[in-house]
Amino acid sequence: MARSRLSTALDDGDLVLPDGALTIVRPPIGYDVSGLSGADVRIVHGFKPDCAYWEATGHDVAQEITASAAVLVVVPRSKSLARALIAEAAKHAPFVIIDGQRTDGIDSLFKDIRKLAGAVPSVAKAHGRLFWVASDAVPGDWAADVTPVGDGYVTRPGVFSESGADKGSMALLAALPAKLPNVLCDLGGGWGYLTGEVLKSHPNITRIDMVEAETLAVDCARLNVTDPRAQIHWGDALTWQTDVKYGGILCNPPFHTSRTAEPALGQQFIAAAARLLAPNGGLWLVANRHLPYETALQQAFVRVDEIAGNGAFKVFHAQRPKK
Repeated sequence: MARSRLSTALDDGDLVLPDGALTIVRPPIGYDVSGLSGADVRIVHGFKPDCAYWEATGHDVAQEITASAAVLVVVPRSKSLARALIAEAAKHAPFVIIDGQRTDGIDSLFKDIRKLAGAVPSVAKAHGRLFWVASDAVPGDWAADVTPVGDGYVTRPGVFSESGADKGSMALLAALPAKLPNVLCDLGGGWGYLTGEVLKSHPNITRIDMVEAETLAVDCARLNVTDPRAQIHWGDALTWQTDVKYGGILCNPPFHTSRTAEPALGQQFIAAAARLLAPNGGLWLVANRHLPYETALQQAFVRVDEIAGNGAFKVFHAQRPKK
């Protein structure tokens, strides 16, 4: 098996880790840590399924970076989040390692760091780059916090639709009936827009559980939705368990974990919704027009209607889950 950039840098002696804890920030599932055998490795991650993977491999997993000898940041797709994570790493360790793919902007980050630090050692291979610097080489303006986006909501770098409410969620809201079931779930609720808006307009709701796998979004949702009828949960929607059967579920499901569309992910959300609903419950779901969800809906529900839509989105109301 080809060596990873990290293993290459360590095996060749180009990268020498300082004594003490190494924190790895947001490594994806399957990230190669084989070269770190015997090291004090800590994982920091905010995406629930990835946290479960790393816990299953025997690693301690936390959601925040703490004092470390070095921090390795694995670059996410979001450039703003990558910069924020690198800035946070620099606060907690004297030495920062940065690894990522070219398609995720690693070379742009490398150039930015070189403007301050000058020559920066690196390993470039497998369509990506790994480099390392002292923490004082990280630009001070890369740190980020929550940002207001209107209507009393805030977001932060790295959450879905960080610039404001997305058009799919707005299409779903516009298609909802005047009265919804009293007990609801917002499955994959992001930073809380759907939950917040339905609570404003549906006084009959007595409880809504918002379930979201990304802790960055959950943190925003807890700031955005303070209505006591809402319960905000950090959890994997696909494996979510609860003590009630919901009368209704709202869902604007994700359809990718990488740059490639993955319709199976949305189809898994549909199956999860059917499992969580009461026998007479209903699912209101919005999807991009091109995504093939009709068959999954028909397999999981007795009745499926497209109740709204346009050239970009389609909104379904699926009723009575098949058991």
